[in-house]
Amino acid sequence: MQLIMPYSSSLTDAEWEILEPLLLQLLPIKKQTRPCNWTKRELLDGMFYQLKNGCNWQDLPKDLPPYSTVYWHYKQWREAGVIVPLMSVLSLFCHSPGRQFPGALSVNQYRLSY
Repeated sequence: MQLIMPYSSSLTDAEWEILEPLLLQLLPIKKQTRPCNWTKRELLDGMFYQLKNGCNWQDLPKDLPPYSTVYWHYKQWREAGVIVPLMSVLSLFCHSPGRQFPGALSVNQYRLSY
């Protein structure tokens, strides 16, 4: 089943199949105090939306996770060294011959804001 992509920066199912195993390897194992209300895919969609559109974190659309949640995870993942490898994989696939991904892979051309 393919998810609806409300934004051009949203991950496609094909992109998520590539990133999910990598994300699980890169994220540090932490003691989870309570389950997150948002999936990692939804959090990445929020990060990619901000990255592609260059908006303030507070201006994320309301159908994405809350900006404070997305930004908190972004900071945690950036400090853990997760963001750069993810972007490198996205860049590799974006520049592979014959690969045409319409979603988040197009954000590799934008720089990450801190």
